[in-house]
Amino acid sequence: MSAVRRKFGDEYQAVGPSRSGTRRERQRFVDKNGRCNVQHGNLGGESSRYLSDLFTTLVDLKWRWNLLIFLLTYTVAWLVMASMWWGIAYLRGDLHRAHDGTYSPCVANVYNFPSAFLFFIETEATIGYGHRYITERCPEGIVLFLFQSLLGSIVDAFLIGCMFIKMSQPKKRAETLMFSHAAVVSQRDGKLCLMFRVGNLRNSHMVSAQIRCKLIKSRQTPEGEFLPLDQCELDVGFGTGADQLFLVSPLTICHEINSKSPFFCLSQRSLRSEQFEIVVILEGIVETTGMTCQARTSYTEDEVLWGHRFLPVMSLEDGFFRVDYSQFHATFEVPTPPYSVKEQEENLSLSSPLNSPGNNNKTRREQVCSLDCIDTAGEKNKLPFKLQKISLRKEDLPRRALRMSSSNTEKTCSTGDLLKIQEIRPISNSEDSDDRIQLKALKINVEALTQSTSDLKLQKNPQNMCPLEMKLDDFPAKL
Repeated sequence: MSAVRRKFGDEYQAVGPSRSGTRRERQRFVDKNGRCNVQHGNLGGESSRYLSDLFTTLVDLKWRWNLLIFLLTYTVAWLVMASMWWGIAYLRGDLHRAHDGTYSPCVANVYNFPSAFLFFIETEATIGYGHRYITERCPEGIVLFLFQSLLGSIVDAFLIGCMFIKMSQPKKRAETLMFSHAAVVSQRDGKLCLMFRVGNLRNSHMVSAQIRCKLIKSRQTPEGEFLPLDQCELDVGFGTGADQLFLVSPLTICHEINSKSPFFCLSQRSLRSEQFEIVVILEGIVETTGMTCQARTSYTEDEVLWGHRFLPVMSLEDGFFRVDYSQFHATFEVPTPPYSVKEQEENLSLSSPLNSPGNNNKTRREQVCSLDCIDTAGEKNKLPFKLQKISLRKEDLPRRALRMSSSNTEKTCSTGDLLKIQEIRPISNSEDSDDRIQLKALKINVEALTQSTSDLKLQKNPQNMCPLEMKLDDFPAKL
């Protein structure tokens, strides 16, 4: 407890499940010990179905009825078979001539009913004291002996098998599987979750342990049909495999409350007025016997604590981990929003600035501008290095070209056919956002350029070629 307070603060206090006298008591569908409070009545002629499966019927009976049937079956069978042996001796007259040495009876040394009963028990239990035995001059006794052997084997197999199955049932194994007295609702990983704890008291494991949860709640359909005790599945990790448990130490089972959860609209205030029951089913194979075991419990709305969390029960000792089951059911309070998940999502949607109508156009324009800037910068980075330098100076190009055309007209290397330099423009699509270089139309004085071919002579210095032509040569072939 002190370690928890150092970790979470002094304002947290460990509490247990509510057991106050003001707690509402109502009929449960499944008790805390797993017994289902359902009784079948008015079966009519369907009761004969129980006799058709007599073995399962006997196994399902309570122990007191099983013991009574066991005793009555053997007692009646013994009395009936002993009476049949006594009847054979009586009809043959063996009872009156039992002490005659020259007479051969059906069963030797059978004088009365107790002696006939002892002969039956010796035969049935294969004791064979040797004092009473059947002779070969009694065919009816031989037939009765065969019938007694067959009937005894059937009764033994039926009743002893029934008792063995009932004793080896894994119902008692379920008593060593623990569930927390209460379930809690708090946040885990930023999500509102419904949680409860399960533990195994034995060192033997539960093989292929799987857990399922059912929400039992009455509801009315949109068509007006009322469904009492309607069952709804609660997801405890079926899609992720979290429902497959490695139950070595106590585990906290978590159900995430989202839009697909039946508790999507559940809040701390509505929890007080709700009526529901959460049935938890834990199934697995007993490691020692290989039989399937099922443990059940349930949580009503009064046993769901809002804003609580379970205390840790694991501690590291010298070379092993210790589980403190004294804190198995204990919880402590944690800050938890009292609103439902639906209300929290609605509040987030209303408070988000992207959803306000006044800022829709502005936000869209800002997004478009930002995207244009990103695309422009990206396209500039894709251009060759020379074109990137020219694009950075694209505003100065028309001015430079105009200055060159007005001052250096005598250095033009073209013939008289070069009258105009109209436009030098790359093929661009108006729908694209690429920044491409555009050279404006440069009109050169026609009169200054109309020189005959004979007047044009080669310059002495080839380095004094037209700067404009040099600039044009720097462009790619298409430009």
